[in-house]
Amino acid sequence: MYESASSRNGPHGGETGRSRAGKCVDGRWEEVRARPVQLGNMAEEEEFQSQDSGAADSYPIEAGQIRKGGFIMIKGRPCKVSDVTSSKTGKHGHAKCHFVAIDIFTGKKVEDLVPASHTTYAPFVKKVEYQAMDVDEDGFLSVMDADGNTREDLKIPEAMPQPPPGADELSKKIKDMLAEQKEFYVIVQMACNIEQIMDVKVMTS
Repeated sequence: MYESASSRNGPHGGETGRSRAGKCVDGRWEEVRARPVQLGNMAEEEEFQSQDSGAADSYPIEAGQIRKGGFIMIKGRPCKVSDVTSSKTGKHGHAKCHFVAIDIFTGKKVEDLVPASHTTYAPFVKKVEYQAMDVDEDGFLSVMDADGNTREDLKIPEAMPQPPPGADELSKKIKDMLAEQKEFYVIVQMACNIEQIMDVKVMTS
């Protein structure tokens, strides 16, 4: 049997003073509750997880604050800005930033148009030097960091799934320097969970 909560004695009727849909089951009142709140919580949780998952790769920044030489995320890729211009669209339009940038790993030129006052994202970019020690036939380089820890999971550029511009030249240089037993560092650029050897640097005593 269905009845309203306000038609019975109990704390619920006294709190709201409004009718609530419910039913009596085995002498116990049960309210019929809708579920939007539960779905809303789930959506909020998913949104939080999504934001949190990308937190380590990039950070929010106002588009108008990004300058030439700075970094920006375009279509999910970390890029370095080679040119940026501001323009207005119409009499009452907002200023917009036109970015021309280069993918820091592939060298591909990309463009984006973002309102100057809107939030966009910039990648965290880091460069680390490793001492090069050896390279195997599959292109995996053995390196050592400043603390003496070694790793063998870095590939020379030509052995990467998508070799970057200049991959053959840089890879040959690394192999030649190892063959000549020269002491040198490889400079590794890191961003968005990608690591790539960008250059070499001869060690000085």
